[in-house]
Amino acid sequence: MRVSEAVAARRSVRGFRPTPVDPAVIRRVLEVAARAPSGGNLQPWYIDVVGGERLEELKAIMRRRLIEAPTGEPTDYDIYPKDLPSPHRDYRFQVGEDLYGALGIPREDKARRLAWFARNFQFFGAPLALFCSTLKVMGPPQWSDLGMFLQTVMLLLKEEGLDSCAQECWSLYPRTVGAFLGLPDDRILFCGMSIGFADPEDPANAWRSRRAPLEAWARFHGL
Repeated sequence: MRVSEAVAARRSVRGFRPTPVDPAVIRRVLEVAARAPSGGNLQPWYIDVVGGERLEELKAIMRRRLIEAPTGEPTDYDIYPKDLPSPHRDYRFQVGEDLYGALGIPREDKARRLAWFARNFQFFGAPLALFCSTLKVMGPPQWSDLGMFLQTVMLLLKEEGLDSCAQECWSLYPRTVGAFLGLPDDRILFCGMSIGFADPEDPANAWRSRRAPLEAWARFHGL
């Protein structure tokens, strides 16, 4: 698979088949992904991979936590800026409307939207989960390294015939996930990721998010 093909094929899959993932594949992907760019070679990523009975245990914990704390726990960072300006606010609104439109859930049906969002915390049925954390002392440059590492992971997964969905929603439950994984106090949970084989019958996989045209965000100087 060419890099351009992997980039075009990668998407946030929100419905997986239960087909197991070979642990050797994940190990290989992570080892190769460690060549992702890293400023000063800090390599600020820490990865926890969860599957099998432990994954089922975490899913059960999250079913309880969503009842006990439906709005989440005190968070360590804001997923989105509190005053998100246009056009970025519009992009976020549009992707939500497109997704729920594909699912046939109207905007006024808040209960069904919340129920569907809860699928995030069951990894959309994926058989494998990945969590990424970093040291609390790390700053924005190192967080950009996390993004480059995770993108590399997702592209390598595509090369292996696997699908994924990066999920920052897990940062809403940092205490629960941190306790489950045994993260030390000097770490901050960045995100989770669902990994497996896409279910082509799941309606959530019948659409793709839009992207703004090149002219909306790129300028060329002296070219």
